Amino acid sequence: MKLSTKGRYAVMALVDLASNSNGRPVALADIAERQEISLSYLEQLFAKLRRGGLVKSVRGPGGGYLLARPPADTRIADAIMAVDEPIRATRCTPGSPSGCRGNKSRCLTHDLWEELGNQIHLYLSSVSLEDVCARRVLGTSGVIHHEVTGSGCHAAETVPAAAQ
Repeated sequence: MKLSTKGRYAVMALVDLASNSNGRPVALADIAERQEISLSYLEQLFAKLRRGGLVKSVRGPGGGYLLARPPADTRIADAIMAVDEPIRATRCTPGSPSGCRGNKSRCLTHDLWEELGNQIHLYLSSVSLEDVCARRVLGTSGVIHHEVTGSGCHAAETVPAAAQ
């Protein structure tokens, strides 16, 4: 299973927006610079995110983008699906009775990979932008959550696991 840059960049940009907005619009150029994402690519992604109801644009001086709903109510899966990124681990077309093999049959491990895709979708649906901002999504990355400020959508201070 591989998530393309579309899905990863959309999530990165939304987390940046949640972390840096403080109720004010954020310019895409600022997000592009902080996240090292091409501005033109970000513009394409934000058009899809806006159509998907995840962000709203503010025109004029001081304009930019705001989240359409609170970070706690914005799911990572919603962001990925808004930019047309499929969450699946099979080569087969979702919902199709035919498989990915030359004779249109399903491979022996189809159900395994399809269930993996379902589990990934369930997990990403359970994680909000606020969870990511507040660093409540820690695995074995070696970073331990140290302090959360404000609403949780501000950069949290972290301390490497070895230092504690």
